[in-house]
Amino acid sequence: MIRPRVIQVAVIAAPLFIAAAGARAELIQVRQGASATKALSHAKPGDTLHLGAGTFKGDLAIDLPGVTIEGEPGTVLEGSGTGNAIWVKAPDVTIRGLTIRGSGLTLIDKNSGVFVDRDADRTRIEDNVLEDNLISIYLDGPRDAVVRGNRIQGLRRLRLSERGPAVSLWNTPGSQIIDNDIRSGRDGVFSVASKQNVVRGNTFHDVRFAVHLMYTNDTEIAGNVSAGNAVGYVLMYSDRLSVHDNVSDGDRDHGLLFNYANGSRIEDNVVRDSEKCMFIYNANKNRFSGNWFEGCQIGVHFTAGSERNEITNNGFVNNRIQVMYVGTRLLDWSVQGRGNYYSDNPAFDLNGDGIADTAYRPNDLMDQVIWRAPAAKMLLNSPAVQVVRWAQAQFPAIHPGGVVDTAPLMTPPHPVALTRLTP
Repeated sequence: MIRPRVIQVAVIAAPLFIAAAGARAELIQVRQGASATKALSHAKPGDTLHLGAGTFKGDLAIDLPGVTIEGEPGTVLEGSGTGNAIWVKAPDVTIRGLTIRGSGLTLIDKNSGVFVDRDADRTRIEDNVLEDNLISIYLDGPRDAVVRGNRIQGLRRLRLSERGPAVSLWNTPGSQIIDNDIRSGRDGVFSVASKQNVVRGNTFHDVRFAVHLMYTNDTEIAGNVSAGNAVGYVLMYSDRLSVHDNVSDGDRDHGLLFNYANGSRIEDNVVRDSEKCMFIYNANKNRFSGNWFEGCQIGVHFTAGSERNEITNNGFVNNRIQVMYVGTRLLDWSVQGRGNYYSDNPAFDLNGDGIADTAYRPNDLMDQVIWRAPAAKMLLNSPAVQVVRWAQAQFPAIHPGGVVDTAPLMTPPHPVALTRLTP
């Protein structure tokens, strides 16, 4: 039997073997009242520091590869209010089971609860509580980091514009943000100049944007729930995205927003009760399929030269305006004989093939006049407007262009994400 050795900083070490590596490491128990920094100075690569219940001083810099810092219920690591509560500088570090708080308040210096440096590849931040940090977690260039199962609460005492993002990604290829509960940051997940990331299974409340991508390519956004935020998913200047099975429930301005996002697949998402369920601005060569848009002022606002998009098999349900397209190009929203479902479409299906017998036109000439000159709303109930609309209904050739669905569906799709909506 190996006797535990006692280190002067009130740390007890017991042997721990890592079978996979065949190397000997130690489990270092750190009692309340001891210094986590001093305990770390006695550690070797691969050791585990187990912090007992209680509060430990932060500003902890981890520069040993393979080290694990773990806690138990009641373990708090508190920063000094300047800089980072934890700064990870080495690869293969794991941080789990801690309550982490007390970062600095300077955005330009990226003050964070956990700051992961560019050399800290494969860092894992799991099952922690992060609260009252300017930026909760900042991945500043590592590869293949994992942020999983954390509960994150931003700085509510600051105005929304002054807070940092909950999880910030900068040039961190292959990193994953999974199954976190995120509240009260500026953005939930904010990614810039990155690629091949995964943002999956997270919930977002009380933030500006739930997920905000800028110049982030080849990334998957899947199975997330955004509820009660300003905007759900803001995807900008990013290509080849896979955006599927997400929910936006009651986000104020937009559920999905695409700006210069190209070559992506947006499938089986659910958006309801926003000003605009989806806004598409100069986004090209995307496929929108199997989505459910419900109860918005505008189902889809489509503008600014967006071209070669496929929009098929979506459901537009009880939106005040199903589609808003200000343009004169003729756009057919059906693909290979299959269009979309519109709850206000009064058409029949006499042959029972599931496709309406007549084309659906969500907008007419008067809609475009009103969008360009809002004062024209005063004329909506005038006989002249009614005559114009009657004429267009009888003679479709006089339509000015715009969206037409030549194969509208009689029943809507039912994406799995509908089951995650709150009653």
